[in-house]
Amino acid sequence: MTELSFHEMTKEKGAARVVLNRPKHNVFNIEMMQELTALLDELNADDDLKCVVISGKGASWCAGVEVGDHKPELAPEMIRVFDALLKQIHAMKVPTIAAVHGACLGGGMEVAIACDMVVAAKAAVFGQPEIKLGFLPPYAAVRLPHLVGPSKAIEICTTGRRYTAQAMYEMGLISDLLEDDAFEEGLGKVIKEIGHASPLIIRLNKKAVKQHLGLGIDAAMESVGDMFLNQLMKTEDTLEGIKSFEEKRRAEWVNR
Repeated sequence: MTELSFHEMTKEKGAARVVLNRPKHNVFNIEMMQELTALLDELNADDDLKCVVISGKGASWCAGVEVGDHKPELAPEMIRVFDALLKQIHAMKVPTIAAVHGACLGGGMEVAIACDMVVAAKAAVFGQPEIKLGFLPPYAAVRLPHLVGPSKAIEICTTGRRYTAQAMYEMGLISDLLEDDAFEEGLGKVIKEIGHASPLIIRLNKKAVKQHLGLGIDAAMESVGDMFLNQLMKTEDTLEGIKSFEEKRRAEWVNR
């Protein structure tokens, strides 16, 4: 297991909770990004895992990437390491949840929107303020048009504006908007909903969504139908799901 200097990690009932922990505002530096990438890579090899939740310790979720790491002599390494982290998040086989409170800005917002779901406290604040320092947010420029459309993506990137969690929820960037004083309770409910399912079937459901993005409807339907018949229906857990429903009892998953 990766030795953790900038993160905390716990596992319970198939859910891994990764906590960003670099005071004061969990600003990423190169070493922190490398550590998180290595940790997620290890978690991805756990066949019993059901989801990964990324939280932040302290006042902010993550206020960005160290400005010093953007200097010309460090920028190539910073971009390489940051890209590796984002690609690792995309490679995760189970759902990834950014559990956001406080400030979620710059590179921090890019990491959040790389996750499959963003669960946010109402007091959370989002934004891509890079333009105010003469930069652009590379990943946000690529990812945001798919999430909110080109017009809103250009607005977010060129104004450097800060957005409330409510505004981001209305744009569709946030899946669950939670009261600040009930954040952990609400997050726990989301984790529990996922946790009821088989780890194997969770993976197949995520794969069914991601594998067919961008395909035409005919090719996508043919491919997902093949996955249903020749992968899903050959699992012990799908047969157990049918049997448990007919017998009116809780399913007993074997992850096969």
